[in-house]
Amino acid sequence: MAFIITFLGTMFLIGELLVNMRGIFAVLGLGFITVFFSTYLEPQMIILMMLVYFFGLLLIVIDGKVVNDGTLATIGATVMIIAVGFSAPNWVAGLYSVIGVVFGGFSSLIFLKVFEKRDVWSKITLMDQLSSEMGYNSMKDTYQELVNKKGKALTDMRPVGTVQIDREEYSAVSNGQWIKKEDEVQVVSVDGTKILVKKLSK
Repeated sequence: MAFIITFLGTMFLIGELLVNMRGIFAVLGLGFITVFFSTYLEPQMIILMMLVYFFGLLLIVIDGKVVNDGTLATIGATVMIIAVGFSAPNWVAGLYSVIGVVFGGFSSLIFLKVFEKRDVWSKITLMDQLSSEMGYNSMKDTYQELVNKKGKALTDMRPVGTVQIDREEYSAVSNGQWIKKEDEVQVVSVDGTKILVKKLSK
């Protein structure tokens, strides 16, 4: 029973964050989690542990909307697990509760395939393809114009260094060659802002 309640509660709460269900999933998730804590805890501890649980959920939200590196999300998930684990009356129920939270979190991803996802998450996680047709260009035009141009190395390149082309300085990488300072170089290719050069034979 502990597994089912924490599974459904976590799945619906995180699902509400992922897809636009107008609060329906939030109400369902809150209901299941409230039932879980009220079943095992004394009245004075219910509010405390629910606050701990939702604090963990809040950290996941902050990670997704602001930080977006997974650190706060990991801490938040750990806090949620601790909240349900320590609220259970014994280690068996605690284990099932923890498993329910973990499975519920992963299962919420299924909602992304069924319901309309929230725009804010797709923008932050860059789920939209940044294509040229949408106005994006991963390759700077000024860098692309450098292909086949000649210049000189301002530093030793082993293999990364600085080159001067048309009186402008650029960070570049050699194609496996050891290029010394003042050697004449030529741009072989450009990938985004990565400039690949080769040493010209004297």
